[in-house]
Amino acid sequence: MSTYIIAEVGINHNGDIKLAKELINVAAQAGCDAVKFQKRTIDKVYSPEELDTPRKSPWGTTNRKQKEGLELGIEQYQELEKYSKGLGLDFIVSCWDIDSVNLIENNLSVDYHKIASALITDMHLLNAINSTEKKVILSTGMSSSAQVENAVSELDNLEYILACTSTYPTLPEDVNLLYVTGLRATYSQYKIGFSNHYSGLIACIGAVVLGAVCVEFHITKDRTMYGSDQAASIEDVNDMVNGIRKAELMRGTATKEILPSEMPVLEKLRKIH
Repeated sequence: MSTYIIAEVGINHNGDIKLAKELINVAAQAGCDAVKFQKRTIDKVYSPEELDTPRKSPWGTTNRKQKEGLELGIEQYQELEKYSKGLGLDFIVSCWDIDSVNLIENNLSVDYHKIASALITDMHLLNAINSTEKKVILSTGMSSSAQVENAVSELDNLEYILACTSTYPTLPEDVNLLYVTGLRATYSQYKIGFSNHYSGLIACIGAVVLGAVCVEFHITKDRTMYGSDQAASIEDVNDMVNGIRKAELMRGTATKEILPSEMPVLEKLRKIH
């Protein structure tokens, strides 16, 4: 099975639709299958106290100004969806609140709803996504096995479950690639994948070798740009996609047999006594 590759633009566009399109172009040219964005209703996701907290950013000196600066309007999302699909990419959104689910559903035609790790225990949101009848991708970062099970049992149209560690960037010892095999054993009725926050290529490639059939990773033009996700993002998207596609070929099977390509070498070197 070909790995479904999701390039997450997320909020790395920094509120700039031109930059968002540049990143969509990067994903399309590299051969990704989909791009993913995020949508929040600021006053629903954050408390007034959180929004009033001082925070310096390119948009002002409060947390509210930073969050508002990063947020795209629905007309911009419509433009980005059309642009992405024109390049042959699926369009996916992670909605962080029910108002955003309704806004996206009423104005776009997303290919999947993605449930972010932070929202895996929000049953009201999960039920709102059920009501859309759209296919669902679930991330499992910062969650216990019981919380994953609760979310899986709640969702009606779940297709992919992604192994994930929610640190940005993730340390090598925290990636836990073997959780891909654990999910495959526990949830064989679903497609199992990997959501990456490691800053290099090896985690996604390793996940594919272990059987992940979906890989999601953040993309950026420059990891030193402003933004909380930039350091955990991938600049060399072409190398990432090429590595994943080669890993698919190298994965092979669990059986051992003599390959046709080995026959000339066998005939020349094999000794049988």
